[in-house]
Amino acid sequence: MSINDQSEIAANLQIGPTDEGMVRIYVEAEGGIELPLDFDPDEAEEIAEELRAAAEAARAMGAPAPKGKKR
Repeated sequence: MSINDQSEIAANLQIGPTDEGMVRIYVEAEGGIELPLDFDPDEAEEIAEELRAAAEAARAMGAPAPKGKKR
């Protein structure tokens, strides 16, 4: 599966700090899949920058606005 492949898998995403000073991205998907991903704060900021860059690139390609939101 690549970044452009569609999937029917539904998942929940949670992001927050841990009590050990890490940033956790926690993914919970159908079928009992739980994936905790821990990053140090610097890595988390790099990920945030990549997310912002990807959002900007998607907007430039004319990605549709999420349902309920107007551009």
